[in-house]
Amino acid sequence: MTVGRKPVIIALGGGGFSMEENLALDQYILDQTGSDRPRVCFVPTASGDAEGYIAKFYSAAARLSCEPSHLAFFKRTVSDLRSFVLAKDVIYVGGGNTRSLLAVWRDWGLDEILYDAWQSGVILAGVSAGAISWFENGVTDSVEGDLLSLGCLGFLPGSCCPHYDGEADRRPTYHDLLLARKISPGLALDDGAAAHFEGKELKRIISSRDEAKGYSLTIEDNSVRETPLETEVLDET
Repeated sequence: MTVGRKPVIIALGGGGFSMEENLALDQYILDQTGSDRPRVCFVPTASGDAEGYIAKFYSAAARLSCEPSHLAFFKRTVSDLRSFVLAKDVIYVGGGNTRSLLAVWRDWGLDEILYDAWQSGVILAGVSAGAISWFENGVTDSVEGDLLSLGCLGFLPGSCCPHYDGEADRRPTYHDLLLARKISPGLALDDGAAAHFEGKELKRIISSRDEAKGYSLTIEDNSVRETPLETEVLDET
């Protein structure tokens, strides 16, 4: 944990160790800590603490310079969540079912702990469900067969749609939700693209793929305006 650093959130639309051999986005997150060996905690709640997902995290972490750990809620959970979380440099949230993730976190009080950690300098990061969880609302596939708007934690303003180029229904559904005023204007992220926020301000879009981008989506004259954002492509790791 770095005291005095502006609060940082890095939201991945897809990619990172969850989806890629290229760990450029994961390395980027670690680099923001300023530590040679940052303490990184993976939170796989949205996957129901899937053992294969946890193993994949540790396999990726072995290729990077960090001190990895994970936080489980479906087996025995650490007794002092606050101390455990606040001792980390990065909290990295995995993908899966966002609605279930939020329910579990709120029952354990992790949502409030994460807000305090963010304010104290712990970097919050996440992919897919772990990305949209930080926003006011997001496009989620938590319910089988449907893409819906879901209210999230609200650390960041507006909405977020991950997998914008990776899943055929994401873009049209986000547009439809915006036009129906069922979701706030916000940010769409391709697989391989990530948004870096300092405080509540978007600092930059980075990507691990040449074609991956971020987009700002707003409503103007009862139509959706989609604006590609300048994106920095990272060197492969």
